[in-house]
Amino acid sequence: MNRSTRARTLTGAALALTASMALTACGGSDDDASDAGPKNQTKGSGAAAVRNPLVASYDGGLYVLDGETLEPAKTIELPGFNRVSPAGDEDHVIISTDSGFRVFDAVHQTFTEAEFKGAKPGHVVRHGGRTVLFTDGTGEVNVFDPADLAGGKQPAGRTYTSAEPHHGVAVELAGGELLTTLGTEEKRTGALVLDKDNKEIARAENCPGVHGEAAAEDEVVGLGCENGVLLYKNGEFTKVDAPDDYARTGNQAGSDASPILLGDYKTDPEAELERPTRISLIDTRTAKMKLIDLGTSYSFRSLARGPHGEALVLGTNGVLHVIDPESGKVEKRIEAVGDWTEPLDWQQPRPTLFVRDHTAYVSEPGKRQLHAFDLDSGDKLTSVTLPKGTNELSGTVAGH
Repeated sequence: MNRSTRARTLTGAALALTASMALTACGGSDDDASDAGPKNQTKGSGAAAVRNPLVASYDGGLYVLDGETLEPAKTIELPGFNRVSPAGDEDHVIISTDSGFRVFDAVHQTFTEAEFKGAKPGHVVRHGGRTVLFTDGTGEVNVFDPADLAGGKQPAGRTYTSAEPHHGVAVELAGGELLTTLGTEEKRTGALVLDKDNKEIARAENCPGVHGEAAAEDEVVGLGCENGVLLYKNGEFTKVDAPDDYARTGNQAGSDASPILLGDYKTDPEAELERPTRISLIDTRTAKMKLIDLGTSYSFRSLARGPHGEALVLGTNGVLHVIDPESGKVEKRIEAVGDWTEPLDWQQPRPTLFVRDHTAYVSEPGKRQLHAFDLDSGDKLTSVTLPKGTNELSGTVAGH
């Protein structure tokens, strides 16, 4: 389906949606399903399959929605604060719950038997056909092929346990190296790299407060520090120094189509909540950092990358900024949502950006709405109003 045809299809679907639609409505029939999307069939729960599903959390559960029409398919009751991340295939997402990571079949709207138990489940990373889970409360790293989630069983895979539990992150590279953070519950210092047999082959401890990861073109991995960014490239660590003595780049977004990483940039170590207006662009070729002032603040859920490597930032002025990472120029401004303020508590809802292929999905919890935008044209494709405002927003990814 070409982009113009898809836009007309989505626009037509949007006209059919109303704010009062029932959450028990099913996804559309398979007559107009794309070849890449799953066919409508029943499995497990017996629910009709949802095309390219999105999963949004709310206080008390999850909404499963059709990714093209935003038509709600099912509501899943699930107490507690639950995080949602792509699992790396076209069927599943990972739900971080109080008891650990649980695998949710979003296409068929049901939890599978796969579960990685452990206190404080943290980052979920997808790279090179592998999915990596880091459990903060135990320091355990689990690596698996997302294709092995088919059938609903527990996937076999690689495991590693950090020397001490900490809020960490890990990523497996194409050659089998495992890059994982170093730290304790009180202090995080850097990262190490293990070979296929979990033998240490590289280490760097010059990244205070290490947090988050992103991969750029040519498989260069960046980790955020409180004084710059730590890069792992061609088997070696390189430090990118920030222009300020304290400069936390704890959230990053990368793209295989760009050698430049997008990061946040915070310079006040004493702030209860800093609301920065500058972003960082880290050139992995030169190990240099460029700062761009957007004139509006943003949150940790505001960063993403487009299909061509564009840097995307959702500002608190409601604008989705489409930025050329090479020049730092804002090439497009998409009026996405109304003005908003980042809450002090990081677990509280705020507008959230999720990008899949050429579509940007933006939540507007204050209005209980979700919106879809075409990144190429900047046009709004469709919107939906839900019974409750959402918090986390994610979806399946493979095949797009």
